[in-house]
Amino acid sequence: MAPTHRSLPGLYLHVPFCSAICPYCDFAVLRAGGAIRARFADRLIAEVAIAAASWPDPRPFDTVYFGGGTPSLLPPGDLARVLAACADRLPLASPAPWVFLEANPEDVTPGACAAWRRLGVRTLSLGVQSFDDDALRFLGRRHTGRQARTAVETAQAAGFDTVSVDLIFGLPGQTAAAWRRDLEVAVGLSPGHLSCYQLTIHPRTVFGVRAARGQLVELPDTEQAALFDLTHRFLADAGWPAYEVSNFASSPEHRSRHNRKYWDHTPYLGLGPSAHSFALVPASAHAGRADAGGASARGHRWWNERHLRVWEQYVVAGKRPVAGEELLGPPALASETLLLGLRTTAGVDLDAFAARYGIDLLETNHALVTRLVRAGRLQVREDPQGQRLAPTVRGLAVADSLAAAFDLPLPT
Repeated sequence: MAPTHRSLPGLYLHVPFCSAICPYCDFAVLRAGGAIRARFADRLIAEVAIAAASWPDPRPFDTVYFGGGTPSLLPPGDLARVLAACADRLPLASPAPWVFLEANPEDVTPGACAAWRRLGVRTLSLGVQSFDDDALRFLGRRHTGRQARTAVETAQAAGFDTVSVDLIFGLPGQTAAAWRRDLEVAVGLSPGHLSCYQLTIHPRTVFGVRAARGQLVELPDTEQAALFDLTHRFLADAGWPAYEVSNFASSPEHRSRHNRKYWDHTPYLGLGPSAHSFALVPASAHAGRADAGGASARGHRWWNERHLRVWEQYVVAGKRPVAGEELLGPPALASETLLLGLRTTAGVDLDAFAARYGIDLLETNHALVTRLVRAGRLQVREDPQGQRLAPTVRGLAVADSLAAAFDLPLPT
């Protein structure tokens, strides 16, 4: 899936606050009181102004994504102030960008939904994780299964364009029957979008510490693979086909307009602690606009300081809170294009890949592709626009390793 250079950039705003830190969470989050949250909104507004002076892409942002953390913990008034600052300092699409907001079920009320709708939120993403009370307790969630179902129904009644539900599978000891029940409840509620993530144990989390001490045993790989296969086949049969490894939509219009930017090298600006940004820049300072296409384009990725206090110090000083950066030449971009493409059901546009990187993937990797097609991991598909190399469900399960097996000999 090569970059198109036609998609408009996206804006991501990281809100690092949570009412409780889940034992599996490895994100940049913390618990904080109302005064710190109010101050954070001021600091985020200040970073908007700082970023506006250096962001290289002049095109308007057509998506704004409040992620975290738990953005729904910020009062609607603070969210409105941040959005107003974005509109004042950054180019936003007209008549309005598509606004996304992540929320926990316990924060969802008719009044809150009405306030978010007035802000222009069109997709509400609910961190449900499970509808089973035992699973929710294990995951450290603060809501019950009943509250989760009510939250989905309340959000749907509020009139959001898309209500998305996040679920987690692969819990220690989880059976196929238990996971199927979660999927059945989710499908029965008829959200427009579902995200189903496999539980990952990160070393610095509570679960990571328990695992290191032998107090938590991960579900065996074979059982994880079976649950992954169940997820994709069950949801496809129910009318929620996958469009990415972990993402499913009831129809194309419910696919995430924002997250797809991460998968095809569309530029995005990330603000807030730990937020990442990506821009396409010309190989030469005289090559033209920042969104120039072609093989000469390079990628520039950078990321913010992770810790709130350090991030704040930079912003208060009027400095970009950048913790690190990397420049991506054609080899790195080609590798990422293949990797990200093979994580989507659309796969990789072979003609576009060849035009951009000068590599015929089928010719240079003929033996590998033949073997993976025979193994039921890949398929070469004819679309109206040309040939695509796409993963099967079995291929999606091991997408990262599939991409790593390819030889990408860039021309000199």
